[in-house]
Amino acid sequence: MHIVVMGVSGSGKSTVGAALAARLGVEFEDGDDLHPQANIAKMSAGIPLTDDDRWPWLDAVGDWLASRPAGVVACSALRRVYRDRIRARVSSAYVVHLAGDRETIAARQAARRGHFMPPELEASQFATLEPLEPDEAGVTLDVALSVDALVELAARRAQDEVAR
Repeated sequence: MHIVVMGVSGSGKSTVGAALAARLGVEFEDGDDLHPQANIAKMSAGIPLTDDDRWPWLDAVGDWLASRPAGVVACSALRRVYRDRIRARVSSAYVVHLAGDRETIAARQAARRGHFMPPELEASQFATLEPLEPDEAGVTLDVALSVDALVELAARRAQDEVAR
C-alpha cells in the first residue's frame, strides 16, 4: 500500500500522514524533507515554486514510495500532473486529499510556528490546487474532522481500494 497524503500547506498532511502510517504499521516520510535546499529557500522567501522547481522533488517523493513495499508520504501534490508524476514511479499510489476552506487553512497556518512555508503563499496554493478527478485512486476528506477520524476514514478507504 502506497499512500500520498496531499493538500495545501496547513491542511494537516504531516500530522495525518504520520498517524496514518502508524495506524497501518508502515513507514512515513514528510515530503517537505525531500525538497532540495533551493526550493526551501524560495518558499522561505515567499516565492512560489515553478513546475521546474517541483519536478525533481516529485521524482524524489515517487522514488521514496517506490523503494519500499508500503509507505505513506505527505506531499502537497496540488495538480493532477504532479500526482501523475508520482504515479509514474509507483502506479499503485492511493491519494488522500485533505481539503478545507481558505478560512480554516488560514487559521491553521497562522497558528503554525517554524515552518518554512509562509502563510503569504496560501493564495498560490489554492490557485494551483486541482481536486482529485474521478479516475484517480483516492479519497477527499474534510480537514474539519478530527485527526483520528481522518486516519480511520483514510485507512479504511485505502484498504478497500487495495482489496479490489
